[in-house]
Amino acid sequence: MSSLRKICLAFPNAHETMASGHPTFRVNERIFAVFEEYRGEWTVAVQVGKPMQRVFLDDPRFIRTPYLGQHGWVSLRLSRRPETRADWDEIAALLRGSYDWVVSRKR
Repeated sequence: MSSLRKICLAFPNAHETMASGHPTFRVNERIFAVFEEYRGEWTVAVQVGKPMQRVFLDDPRFIRTPYLGQHGWVSLRLSRRPETRADWDEIAALLRGSYDWVVSRKR
């Protein structure tokens, strides 16, 4: 969680809140990332937009984010097993993409 927090809070105007018991990262009061446990697996949820969602869901590491999936969110499964350590460069790129997507959208 500390690596995720460090990446998210480095983005301009980003801040962390708790929502439904999950660490949630926001910019301009809009969510761009959520860290949560889903069905026994830790995940990081990001906004990719509806048009790109299918591309991510073709990769078995991703699932449609519960409750937010209908709005173009996907969740990357994170594992605590040493042989499948998280790729933080990839996660940073996903977080950057989600942050940029949220910032570019007008209310």
